[in-house]
Amino acid sequence: MKIAHHTIDPGAPPLIIAEMSGNHNQSLDKALEIVEAAAKAGAQALKLQTYTADTMTLDINEGEFFIEDEQSPWKGKSLHDLYTLAHTPWEWHAPIMERARELGMICFSTPFDRSAVDFLENLGVPAYKIASFEIVDLPLIRYIAGQGKPIILSTGMATLAEIDEAVHTIREAGNDQIALLKCTSAYPAPPEEMNLRTIPHLAAAFGAPVGLSDHTLGIATSVAAVALGACIIEKHFTLSRADPGPDSAFSLEPHEFKAMVDAVRETEKALGTVCYEVSEHEKASRVFRRSLFAVRDIEAGEVFTEENVRSIRPGYGLPPKYLPVVLGRRAAGKITRGTPLSWDLIL
Repeated sequence: MKIAHHTIDPGAPPLIIAEMSGNHNQSLDKALEIVEAAAKAGAQALKLQTYTADTMTLDINEGEFFIEDEQSPWKGKSLHDLYTLAHTPWEWHAPIMERARELGMICFSTPFDRSAVDFLENLGVPAYKIASFEIVDLPLIRYIAGQGKPIILSTGMATLAEIDEAVHTIREAGNDQIALLKCTSAYPAPPEEMNLRTIPHLAAAFGAPVGLSDHTLGIATSVAAVALGACIIEKHFTLSRADPGPDSAFSLEPHEFKAMVDAVRETEKALGTVCYEVSEHEKASRVFRRSLFAVRDIEAGEVFTEENVRSIRPGYGLPPKYLPVVLGRRAAGKITRGTPLSWDLIL
């Protein structure tokens, strides 16, 4: 799968996405500042969310529409108020995307209804992200798939059967450009609930590249995911967690995001391939292996024993495996202490 010029594949460098979400706090200037900071921190892509409060929910401030969960970072808000605060005004999308392109990043979005898909199509987005919460909205998924663009499908909260339904819906629409994201939809997500070993299982189960949408507070989980084969890393990005944004508490600041990018890139290099060949840097070290040396002066015809021959460093003599063969045989000539043994010195 490719998104713009980025290949999404286990053999390619992971695509690193900065999720802006609502961390602009309803300031376009701040949104553009986030774009610039994300590019500087090493993000290759910027992701937005495209909705309005009215396309997401109803303006009701009680009952099921009011957040009372003590564990939620949004406790005490109605859904409508939360989405009003967090949404990115649609008229901002074009300038944000243009600035991202100028800085060499691809920019795409998560649509939450058909009108958002139509709007993003007019902007020429290169791909779509489907949020975890929308994985059960099969009509919306079918409509997105019908646009023929690559799709990143987040799997938080979903059962294996629900993931299968969503993937089947996309492929049934004639679109096989799918990447999945392992995701734990908790904000923030505790590391012990991440279950990163699901990443290779998802890849095998659905024949698709798999990445991680990471809501943990640090960078270790993202790095570990790359070691397990993650092809995409998505992290929420903020200029400062001190800002009162709806997602800032579980977002990375620029210096943290850069540290994550650097760690991911180092991990990616270290993974390499299955290889048992001696590396170029190892070749010079081979001389410091053990080998057989004369450790005493040995007269011609003298018997080799454990007292006058030992396996020591460096590695210029016969390999240590020949010690049982050498012991009991005789010296072909006088051998000075510190001489590496070779077959021409042995009768």
